Amino acid sequence: MKIKDREQNNPSAMLGLVDLDVAKSAVLGSLRSPGSRRCYEHAISEFIGWYCSEPRLAFNKAVVTRYRMNLESRGLAPGTVNLRLAAIRRLAYEAADSGLLSPEQAAGIRRVKGAKKLGVRVGNWLLADEARQLWEMPDGKTLKGKRDRAILSLLLACGLRRGEVAALELNDIQRREDHWAIVDLTGKGGHVRTVPVPDWVTRTIQEWVSAAGISSGKLFRCVCRAGKTWGDFMTDRVVWHVVKDYAAKLGLHQLAPHDLRRSCARLCHVAGGELEQIQFLLGHVSVQTTEKYYVQKVDMCSGCPKSPIVNARAWLDSA
Repeated sequence: MKIKDREQNNPSAMLGLVDLDVAKSAVLGSLRSPGSRRCYEHAISEFIGWYCSEPRLAFNKAVVTRYRMNLESRGLAPGTVNLRLAAIRRLAYEAADSGLLSPEQAAGIRRVKGAKKLGVRVGNWLLADEARQLWEMPDGKTLKGKRDRAILSLLLACGLRRGEVAALELNDIQRREDHWAIVDLTGKGGHVRTVPVPDWVTRTIQEWVSAAGISSGKLFRCVCRAGKTWGDFMTDRVVWHVVKDYAAKLGLHQLAPHDLRRSCARLCHVAGGELEQIQFLLGHVSVQTTEKYYVQKVDMCSGCPKSPIVNARAWLDSA
């Protein structure tokens, strides 16, 4: 066998910066979610910076284990460490798929154990009254207030993720069989679902659309200090600030947009919604994931109507 052929059949374990960048581009290109791409890009870039700053190392299980110990020594949470390791495993897979790393070395890297989690991290849930107060907090007489009310209503009553809210198109909300719904919503992992929308949420959205003069394109836009829309879209970071700002005014400083999604699931469950219905609403693949959204045994919604999923969310009816 020629030397050149042996080199092609035995990829080097010592990857250079160019090789790592090639594998990184392959990883980012395989991800659909902008949020996942952002997280993985940060994790991989940080690993490459550490890898290239050390003495010449081989990209193998021992080195990745050493990097995990470095992450743990920095006091990072187990979930953060495991997310970084997931990105590195994906990097090794793409490097092996591109012929830059041997399959055996990639398999060894994928066997690196993650950080142990002691207990389960619990999110936040809103009481029905707290949810109503949060939704009523924006000034409904201003353009920004109308937009923020529409955003909060979708988070609380439809259980959308903040990225899904930011990506909504005006034509995504349609009338189907005498009910409003967000049709063919593409969520996390590319899963497609249809989300029922209560009439009061639709009215809130129509008030925003009419005031902003939106006829097509993205449903939500940025609003400048002069009280006018600008641009033709907004990022999910805006949704984050909308929730955090109004929650802080209510004294709920630890509340995040995803907590409104948890609140939606919890309140639907207490109101009589079936587990399978809530799973469909949130777009979860696993029922176990849905169950984690309302694990606390707290009476959060006394007096909620006992009805199917669309009516179960009438706990926030402001009409």
